[in-house]
Amino acid sequence: MKYMLIMQATAQDVTAIQGWPKEAIHAHIDFMRDLNENYFRPGEFLDAQGLAGPETVRVVRADADGEPIVTDGPFPETKEFLAGWWLLESEEKRAHEIAAHISAAPGPDGEPLNFEILLHPIGEAPEA
Repeated sequence: MKYMLIMQATAQDVTAIQGWPKEAIHAHIDFMRDLNENYFRPGEFLDAQGLAGPETVRVVRADADGEPIVTDGPFPETKEFLAGWWLLESEEKRAHEIAAHISAAPGPDGEPLNFEILLHPIGEAPEA
């Protein structure tokens, strides 16, 4: 089964990370790099991306003529935003293990952050 693992964060999380000691930031990035390069079993890892901060997000809708209407977003009342994601193919139990491993990424003091990781199965189109 294919899964998308989603790491959400809050504006407070991002602000906090910006204040971490440089060594802690490097340890966190090294953890993520090692995860993507070495943790997955052959065939499990499909893709992963960390995303830019919420201040760079734009919301796009079509107007009546199908033209884009672009606004800044998310708005300040937004509590959480997408910080990064992974695509993988594995059994469900293994997907749980991977999500828990990602959740345990090191924080500013080296202790696990224990961020929530959303595990979302990827649906398949029904046969025609």
